[in-house]
Amino acid sequence: MAQTATRSKPATRSTAKSRRGGAVRGSGGGRFTGESPELLQDYFHEMTLIRRFEERAAQGYTQAKIGGYCHLNLGEEATVVGLMRALRKTDLLYTNYREHGYAIAKGIEPGRVMAELYGRTTGTSKGWGGSMHMFDVEAGLLGGYGIVGGQIPLATGAALAIDYRDGDQVVMCQMGDGTTNIGAFHESLNIAALWNLPVVFVVINNQLGMGTTVEKSSAEPELFKRASAYKMHGERVDGNDVLAVREAATRLVEQARNGGGPALLECVSERLKGHSVVDPAKYRSDESVEKAKEADPIANFRAQLIEAGVLDEDAAVEIERKAQAEADAAVAFADDSPHPDPSTLFDYTYATPVANDSRRLPADPVF
Repeated sequence: MAQTATRSKPATRSTAKSRRGGAVRGSGGGRFTGESPELLQDYFHEMTLIRRFEERAAQGYTQAKIGGYCHLNLGEEATVVGLMRALRKTDLLYTNYREHGYAIAKGIEPGRVMAELYGRTTGTSKGWGGSMHMFDVEAGLLGGYGIVGGQIPLATGAALAIDYRDGDQVVMCQMGDGTTNIGAFHESLNIAALWNLPVVFVVINNQLGMGTTVEKSSAEPELFKRASAYKMHGERVDGNDVLAVREAATRLVEQARNGGGPALLECVSERLKGHSVVDPAKYRSDESVEKAKEADPIANFRAQLIEAGVLDEDAAVEIERKAQAEADAAVAFADDSPHPDPSTLFDYTYATPVANDSRRLPADPVF
């Protein structure tokens, strides 16, 4: 059942229709054949926006404007955009704690995402969730989870609810490579396969579980093959290729939507920085760092778009300028947003009232 998805190398040269509109037509079945130039430019913009947003988030953390933990999508932008373009607005997304880019690509305003990082009331969780706990029902983002694998049983349960109601939504459950070694991963895949649930499990394999390589932590380092233990379809895709990710994810999402059952998609990418913003990543060799830089999905996509005639240098610079301005505007919005009032400290402890719920502040007497 498990198989590897492959994509032919892009043609070195293509004759493309320019930015005036229509589909790009390659002379020899080029990489962007049949793709809308406007859509390709949109992908480049969104990937660049996520990069600039995360860079500003890292800056905000060093300025002590962001508290707690903070994990960035730097280097994974092609995977993020490709996955989110496979979903409908009504589809549901569950992620781990590396979710800022997913929130933006799922349609949440960057300002609201940054405001959540800053702990402000205009954030996606009114400032109470922070970096690891984004949540927006309207956008279909049902978390941000700080516990490794905490999202997987919940995503499986949401898929069961959709199936029970004969809905046409699909759940996408994103996780890191290290998550595939915990019990909840296996239990959830097993029940999803048994009940033929509409869920696509996505492993973002950046090849490092914090500081441990996949090869040193997983007896089977080709993680998509784990799907075969549950007679579930699994495949691996190049996470640095936004089109390959989009194509694989779209196919598996629509398969799940039409009753074809769950699937496991492994997206292999490079992490450009440490596990979190405070991780100097000294466990990485110079060679691995250089490899990650060479695989930079944004720089490579930019060069490919220019070579194909979809962009020229001036247009690329303008898109990058716009993305930077949007990231800067998100920071300004967060800076100008109010902090939660202390009187609301207990407002979201429980979804419904609970008898004998303590409202005692840390400095209040016990009796």
